[in-house]
Amino acid sequence: MKSPQWILLTAVLALTACHRTEPQAALPAPHAPATSASAPKVAARFEPPAESSMPNDDFGKQIELGRLIFSDTGRYAKAYVGNALTCENCHLDAGRLAHSAPMWGAYPMYPAYRAKNHRVNTFAERLQGCFQYSMNGKAPPLGDDVLVALEAYAYWMSKGEPIGVAPPGHGYAKLPKPTQAPDYARGEAVFKRDCALCHSDNGQGQQVAGRTVFPPLWGAQSFNWGAGMERLDNAAGFIKANMPLGRGNTLTDQDAWDVAYFMDAHERPQDPRFKNSVAETRKAYHDTPYSLYGVAVNGKVLGEGSGHL
Repeated sequence: MKSPQWILLTAVLALTACHRTEPQAALPAPHAPATSASAPKVAARFEPPAESSMPNDDFGKQIELGRLIFSDTGRYAKAYVGNALTCENCHLDAGRLAHSAPMWGAYPMYPAYRAKNHRVNTFAERLQGCFQYSMNGKAPPLGDDVLVALEAYAYWMSKGEPIGVAPPGHGYAKLPKPTQAPDYARGEAVFKRDCALCHSDNGQGQQVAGRTVFPPLWGAQSFNWGAGMERLDNAAGFIKANMPLGRGNTLTDQDAWDVAYFMDAHERPQDPRFKNSVAETRKAYHDTPYSLYGVAVNGKVLGEGSGHL
């Protein structure tokens, strides 16, 4: 049985929150009202092996180290982490939970072409990006013990999955486009009602004995502007399927979009790919209606304050 402390560490990015927006960022035209059919279906998903079945040998030690890195990244991969997050904050239940980008759904899909860097990436290179963007740190060198352990953990968890076939529950849930443009004020209300209890009124999460148990959602200790969670569609899908923690699929689709907007409408560390100006960086890397980088919200252009957190 998992300890209460471990369960607390499984706490994750609930996502949301701040003031009114002037003007709203342009999003794709709303579709017809979403129905309950938009709730992710996970019944047929792949079941990863039980942790108790890890092999009791040297390879098993690497698998276990990968699990420890996943759940307490700042301790076991300290040299490469620049914020208060862990891998588990975005990949719940130590990377095992469907619709929270589980490792068993990711490992068999690489090597793969990524539009983010316009080339084919290995799984290890994909992990490097997580450290650079989501962890706001620096990429471990290829072959580093941290990457090897994380790869071993993901490989073991994915045994039995077909190569190159996206299984049910992989990645984040895909929501229909919102019936109304996401709104800051509505998102703030959802945040206060459903998210602030864990992530605090200021969105900075909670710590116990110096360890993060509920992650910060914006600010200096959160993910940076290059992370995938800064995209509204990723954030809304994650929130809908998993938040509030333990009560996934209880928010409406619109609530999920609104609170994702609220969360992503706050300042956070600069995109490491910054190119001379926010406008130029947006054009190069954030030219999508799902990104608020470079968009004016509440009279401030997001991204311009990243160096003054």
